[in-house]
Amino acid sequence: MLIPGLLYYAIYVYGPMYGVIIAFKDYNFIKGITASPFADPWYKHFKAFYDSPYFFQILRNTLLISLYKLVWGMPPGIILAIMLNEVRNKAFKRVVQTISYLPHFLSTVIIYGLLIALLSQTDGLINQWIKAFGGPTIPFLTSTDWFRSMLVASGLWQNVGWSAIIYLAAISGIDPSLYEAARSDGAGRFRMIWHITLPGIRNVILLLLVLRLGHILDAGFEQIYIFYNVHVYPVADIIDTWVFRVGLEQMDFSLATAVGLFKTLIGIVLVVGANKLARRWEGSIW
Repeated sequence: MLIPGLLYYAIYVYGPMYGVIIAFKDYNFIKGITASPFADPWYKHFKAFYDSPYFFQILRNTLLISLYKLVWGMPPGIILAIMLNEVRNKAFKRVVQTISYLPHFLSTVIIYGLLIALLSQTDGLINQWIKAFGGPTIPFLTSTDWFRSMLVASGLWQNVGWSAIIYLAAISGIDPSLYEAARSDGAGRFRMIWHITLPGIRNVILLLLVLRLGHILDAGFEQIYIFYNVHVYPVADIIDTWVFRVGLEQMDFSLATAVGLFKTLIGIVLVVGANKLARRWEGSIW
């Protein structure tokens, strides 16, 4: 029964890792991987990425956007899961849960279309309201001051309900007798949430935090590539979008592979470090 799963990982996950060698070669599409000469020096493409005038800008943007999504993305899912768990009306609970996770199934293009309808400076609904009250219109989609907030807020709206499902599943695994004992001792809802619910899902929170730290340099290529424009490059251009423009559109596969390998190594270091810290609270992955 394990053979199909093992074959999948062997063919589509571990097999392509051979292509990492491209990062250390001057890859030629016609010659192929094996016949392409090795780069001189071997770190040539890593150095080209580091020497780029945009290196620190795109690294800062990537880290900031990822941290914003991490800080503002996890707590709402936990809070929503706890609130839904406290609802006693099952019909109302199902309706709220369904409405909250439906946006997860919308494509990023549709989300962007909704944002244009709401936030466009010329005819967006929000700006129409602002003009009706005599205020100046705000360029939400083309302003460096608003872009990151709009990006994080739209991602939060799209995924908060879906992330709450995981925490709800963890809450359902807590022994009900703990709540009964606390209730008999006179504990209120907030006391039970603080002393039973949150400690009961602590390991799940730490597990998801460790996994998300491993992708700290993945700030969301698809969302940013669809949302951003030349006006917001200084605050929106991340490693993935820069690699797409410079590495893939210009057919520089060696540079694109080198940057991908750089991101992977950073992710491994962060996962190992975060896992060691999580061991203190018994929430490590291994």
